[in-house]
Amino acid sequence: MKRVLVILAGLVAAGAATGVFTMTSGASPSWSFVGTNIVASSPVEGGGYPVPAGSTKPLPGTCGRQHLNSNHSESWLAVKPGTEDLVGASKFFVGEWSTFYDFHLGSYSIENGAPVATNQVQGYECTTVGTQAMPPSWTNNTDPNADFDTQGRVYQTTLPFNAFWEGGLHPNGEIDVSYSDHLGRDWVKGNGGQALDRTNNQTSLSFGHVEDKQWIAVNHIVGSPYQDHVYAMWTTFNGANGNGKIMVAVSRDRGVSFSKAVQLSTPSATTPGNTYVYPSIGPDGTVYVAFEGGFDLNKNKVGHIYVTKSTDDGRSWGPFVVAASPIENPLGYFPPTKFRDGILENFAASPTYTGHVYLTFENWDPAARHSDVYFTQSTDGGGTWSAPALVNDDANTGSTDQFQPSVAAGPAGAVAVAFYDRRASCPTGDPTIIQAHWGDANTCIDVSLQAYKDDGGAAGAVPVGGNVRLTQYPWDPDQPEQKVDGISQYPCAGHRDPCPVGRGFIGDYFGLAISDENVYALFVSTHYPSDVPADGGGPVYYQQQTLATVPRTTLGAGY
Repeated sequence: MKRVLVILAGLVAAGAATGVFTMTSGASPSWSFVGTNIVASSPVEGGGYPVPAGSTKPLPGTCGRQHLNSNHSESWLAVKPGTEDLVGASKFFVGEWSTFYDFHLGSYSIENGAPVATNQVQGYECTTVGTQAMPPSWTNNTDPNADFDTQGRVYQTTLPFNAFWEGGLHPNGEIDVSYSDHLGRDWVKGNGGQALDRTNNQTSLSFGHVEDKQWIAVNHIVGSPYQDHVYAMWTTFNGANGNGKIMVAVSRDRGVSFSKAVQLSTPSATTPGNTYVYPSIGPDGTVYVAFEGGFDLNKNKVGHIYVTKSTDDGRSWGPFVVAASPIENPLGYFPPTKFRDGILENFAASPTYTGHVYLTFENWDPAARHSDVYFTQSTDGGGTWSAPALVNDDANTGSTDQFQPSVAAGPAGAVAVAFYDRRASCPTGDPTIIQAHWGDANTCIDVSLQAYKDDGGAAGAVPVGGNVRLTQYPWDPDQPEQKVDGISQYPCAGHRDPCPVGRGFIGDYFGLAISDENVYALFVSTHYPSDVPADGGGPVYYQQQTLATVPRTTLGAGY
């Protein structure tokens, strides 16, 4: 079900639809809802593996047709250059087995800012590969990402794996690339259908070779010598201590084939543990990459975010510059709720001004025991970085959490940072919020946006106004608390029922994109009821994907 939610002169109609509620303290005076919200996710028929009763994992040979109408966690968003057409992507949890971390990738076709189609990404489960053999049939496919070339083809790297949890993280898996020429309505595996990287032993249950945290960037700079070249990157973990190495493969024929993967990161120049890779392309064709070093060796301590670049089409890289050193959340989750923390940082290069690059990250305050969002930038190609500046402007900065920021750079110097935000207490009387949370502080989630404008000068991107609110309605991250057929519907990275505290999953990141006319965000919300009846009556409040649209003209003069 899709619902457009527009700015209203009053809240009478909204109150009638969702129950009378009040927004309590915590918001700064300028923090108000702008733009529109629309639910992008909708039920789709697809394929996948069920989880049999009494088990926590799927069984080989049981893949079949499935109704994908549950949680849609984690998201990304890409805008087709020069248009208001977009492709979104997210995890689609299979059937009623969200608590067992059972999902595949799906996509959203968005024409002129409006969602028009929902689709499971083909080529990774039995109904589209035509066999139960594992592989090429996979129990899971994960980590949504997307980017366009100049001819309207959209690409994503994928991480299919088979989930037999008791022996290891991903007992076997591989890195693939898929692309679509029809705005995400259908997908074709690139590289001749062959993996870019795969485990050495497809039945291994060890940590000897595990791929994860893949991403993609495409050169959509018209006239660039590397126009339409595709850069796929991921981390390969080796050994019990992680030892993450970032790998890169490049396609120079629009995804038909890719170069042999080579190692980007140099442990002697960074750390042995590198992950969370975000590539982005500058207007001169430079490929920039931000990644976190020390994730495996320095968890819960001060880490480092490195930025490096390639000026020769991904063939060589360096130097590795420390752009920021955030403090990671030592808890790994955000009490009093039970979802785990996600990826610290996000990164984007200006498509307009050569050498201008932007980094946002969350930072833990150990004294106040909460998280804030910061922004730093470079105007000399990543050689030097500005002092990190606080992004969230809430009145109670010392007591509420802001986290999982995304940054996007668009045409004419537009830059934006969006983040999950708990500055406002949960509304009271709203049936979509768990009743025990009514009025609670630092519990429910909104999405906030800070606009910036870069005019190409040495100052780089400067703030335009203050924070604005992208969510018309706050949402409860401990939803869905309902059950279906006796099974919890809450998505759980711990693949257990009940889900352990700290293992709930809302996604590790969400999407943000800027077009000529609008700023778009794609994120999770549990505000909108599904059409799935819960045990005992009432709807299940699944994680739905919400598309927010904000006209650039509403964000400030000249933006």
